Amino acid sequence: MECQHFLSCGSCNFYEKSYEEQVEFKKERLSSIVSQEVSCFVSPKTNYRSRAEFRVWHDGDKCSYAMGNAEKNGVVLIEECPKVLVSIEERMWEMLRVINKSNILKHKLFSVEFLASTLDEVLVTLIYHKKLDEDWVKVARELEAKLDISLIGRSKGQKLILSKESVTQNLDIDGVNFWYLYYDGGFTQPNPFVNTQMVSWACAKAATIGGGDLLESYCGLGNFTLPLSRYFSKVLATEVSKRSIANAKENCLLNKITNISFVRLSSEELSQALKQERAFNRLKDIDLESFNFRCVLVDPPRAGLDSGTLEIISSIEYIIYISCNPETLSRDLEILRQTHEIVDAAMFDQFPYTEHIESGVFLKLR
Repeated sequence: MECQHFLSCGSCNFYEKSYEEQVEFKKERLSSIVSQEVSCFVSPKTNYRSRAEFRVWHDGDKCSYAMGNAEKNGVVLIEECPKVLVSIEERMWEMLRVINKSNILKHKLFSVEFLASTLDEVLVTLIYHKKLDEDWVKVARELEAKLDISLIGRSKGQKLILSKESVTQNLDIDGVNFWYLYYDGGFTQPNPFVNTQMVSWACAKAATIGGGDLLESYCGLGNFTLPLSRYFSKVLATEVSKRSIANAKENCLLNKITNISFVRLSSEELSQALKQERAFNRLKDIDLESFNFRCVLVDPPRAGLDSGTLEIISSIEYIIYISCNPETLSRDLEILRQTHEIVDAAMFDQFPYTEHIESGVFLKLR
C-alpha cells in the first residue's frame, strides 16, 4: 500500500518494511513466544479496514478529515486513506464535499465514524458539539439518500437514527454462510478478510476435538461462537457487555442456531459461577452441571486473562486462545504451559502497517 500520509499520520506506523517483511517480522516475534513455527494469515494490502474514525478539522469555512499525527502532538489533514474498505472510500470524499456545501451539516461537526461490511453496506455516524434539530434531519436525509448509506447523528445526550443503526456482514466459513448484524458503537473485528481466516482457523482446531461442550469467555457479538457451535453439543458463551450479549442473541436467531446459551457475565463472575462460589440470577435457567466442557475459547482484551480465568481453564482439555497482545499472551502461556502443551499457533495480520499482532494458540491438556 502506498499512502501520501506515511511519516506524518500516526494511524500507520510500520511502513519502512515491505508488507511481506512486516509479516515475517510479526511471525518471528510470535514464534519466539510459542517456541515453534507459526502459520500466517495475511491481509489484502489495501482496502481492508471496515471501521474508520476521523476527526473533522475546521479551517475557516472548510472542513477536512484529520487524524492524530505521528508525533502525537497534533493532527494531520487527510486527503486519502487507502486502508479503508472500497465501500467507505467510494463515499467518504463525496460526503465531505456535500458537508462542505452545507452550513447545517458542517456547523460544529466534530468527527465522522464509518462502519461498513463487505456487502457494500455503510453506516456513518456524524458527531456534533450542538443539538441536532429538524433542519439537520432534513439535509441529513438527503445526504443519506445521495450516498446510499445509513446515517446517525449524535451529540451530547442525543442520538438520531435516520433509517437503521447496523450493517449486515456475512462470513463464509468453509462454505457455510453466517450472518451478523454489526451495530454502531459495538465492537467488531476491523479486518473482515482476516477475521474470516481467523474464525476458520479456530473451527479447524475445534473439528479435531471430537465433540463435547464449549465454554467461551469474551464472546462479543458471537463472532467465533456461531461457527464454532457446529462442533459441540452445547455452548455457554459469556460477555460483560449487555449490549454485546443482546447483539449475540440476535445474531444467533438470525442464523437459526439453538445450542448456544449467551449470558452476561464478567470473567470474574464466570469463575465464581463455575466454582459455585456465587449464584447468579442470570444463570437461573441454565444447568451448569449439565455441561461437559471439553474446550474453551478465550479472546481477552489487551490486559490478557485474570488469575481466576486462568485457574478455571487450566483444567479444561482444549484451549483456543485468541490474543491481541503478545506481552500478555506470553505471560499467560507461562501459566498454561504448566498444564497444557501448545499444539498449534497462528498469526493473523488484522492490522497491516502497524506492529500490532493478533494471534491464536491451540493447547491440549498434558
